Amino acid sequence: MVQTLRLLFLTLLFLSVSTPNTLAADPSGAEEEPVIDVMGTVLDHDYLKTPFGKIYLPRIFYWEDASGQTHLNAYGSTKKAEQSELFELAESGAIVPSGGGHILIDMSITSHLAFVWFSVIIVMIVTFIVAGKYKRGVGKETEPKGAFQNIFEILFEFIRDHVAKDNIPDHKYKRYVPYLFAVFTSIALMNLFGLLPWAATATADLTVTATLAAISFFVIQFSGTKDHWAHVFWFPGVPGWSRIILTPVEILGLFTKPFALAIRLFANMLSGKMMIIAILGLIFIFADLFGPVGGYGMAGFLAVPLTAAIYFLKAFVALLQAYVFTILTAVFIGMAAEDHEHDEEGYHVEHVAEAE
Repeated sequence: MVQTLRLLFLTLLFLSVSTPNTLAADPSGAEEEPVIDVMGTVLDHDYLKTPFGKIYLPRIFYWEDASGQTHLNAYGSTKKAEQSELFELAESGAIVPSGGGHILIDMSITSHLAFVWFSVIIVMIVTFIVAGKYKRGVGKETEPKGAFQNIFEILFEFIRDHVAKDNIPDHKYKRYVPYLFAVFTSIALMNLFGLLPWAATATADLTVTATLAAISFFVIQFSGTKDHWAHVFWFPGVPGWSRIILTPVEILGLFTKPFALAIRLFANMLSGKMMIIAILGLIFIFADLFGPVGGYGMAGFLAVPLTAAIYFLKAFVALLQAYVFTILTAVFIGMAAEDHEHDEEGYHVEHVAEAE
């Protein structure tokens, strides 16, 4: 379990080197800040919002100057990068070398990446704590103690018995339980963080969901049996000419599964965040059209009650989407790891002859 969590944490370093250098602009320096900015709320930022203000995040660039020389520079914030006079903000909002050249790898820490790390670190800490309790016999020789251990055990048994065991062959499912549990709890925490008004929804970023889907993709492919790959490239028992059509379709299917995982999670979490911001924006629209009375009326009779209801729905969707991602991963692993009884051409012919 601990090794799986370590592996998941290390693979998330991919996010550090795939962070785009175009981030949502910090409105503090703008002449006029919009009352409510839907897209600015859901986009990635170079700072963290907290109840006490903003915490600006480091910018790390591996870049090439106009002469072709490469450099590695790190700064405490975007503003400090600009003050160095080596970088400047372009009109598009991207940070670029001021003397020409281009950024080769942007390893900057962003708000979405920070909340990915927060979620994974929390899962690891809780896992280490509960694992220590089990080593001392709490939960093995006696009943579980404490809320964390009870919740942990409920979730772990649910993933083991109703996700892994139900979808992966009986003699193989145990090896995948730690990975599936790590995926479920990490995604659930990322989704639930998005319910906080000052936090970011990391899974509303396609880079994050694509990375999670890519990890599952490699787990699925490495789980494939010889029989699985035979049915991808050779299709035993079918006419030779049909393989020309079936093999490309099967190969394409290997990639469409993780693609569907990434898009489904991304779209659901992004739409929920945007819906809440848009409904709250009605308060300001009505206040602008009809004055304070219109704003207060919209807030009291529609916007606030509807937002509260959506928050409860979004909390349910946050857990549901984590479950959907996890169970589909388990289904795809089970399909790849399944051992078929007839994996050779002539199986049906031989058994028909024996029957006769």
